[in-house]
Amino acid sequence: MIVRPADASDMAALAEIYGHHVLHGFGTFEEVPPSAQELNQRRESIVGRGLPYLLAEEAGAVLGYAYAGPFRLRAAYRYTVEDSVYVAPDAQGRGVGRAVLTAVIAACEAIGIRQMMAVIGDSQNAGSIGLHSALGFTHLGTAQGLGYKHGRWVDIVWMQKTLNGGVTCAPDAPGLALSGV
Repeated sequence: MIVRPADASDMAALAEIYGHHVLHGFGTFEEVPPSAQELNQRRESIVGRGLPYLLAEEAGAVLGYAYAGPFRLRAAYRYTVEDSVYVAPDAQGRGVGRAVLTAVIAACEAIGIRQMMAVIGDSQNAGSIGLHSALGFTHLGTAQGLGYKHGRWVDIVWMQKTLNGGVTCAPDAPGLALSGV
């Protein structure tokens, strides 16, 4: 398995993976799968800010992907990102999520990010919660019933990982560009 940056030619595979989670899961609150073109526009916005958008592949098959996006668009949040990770249904349990999310974390550390947030759809999402816990994220809390999808109310689990010393010292990098991208 290799981890590499995703590009426009990968978007059909990523749209298939994400579409599965949209239609069958609770990890995203989207209800209609976006097109490959829409996903590519989202990817371009992420990488245009200097953030990682990575995928894992094996023998040419895309197994999953992860990226970090701005947590919020207000200037004071420029040192905080939110991660997203999606794995193909037939690749779950093989370390794909760990591989791509570990690489995203390392890339965010390299550019001076201080906090990474995980906003996990569904408090029953043991795979994502376990992955984030294993990678050092701390559980902050659960917000009850923030979304309604597939005929039921869905919780959000908040988790956080401190990078680059977090709040122990002043930032030594400019942070994210949150406007103009």
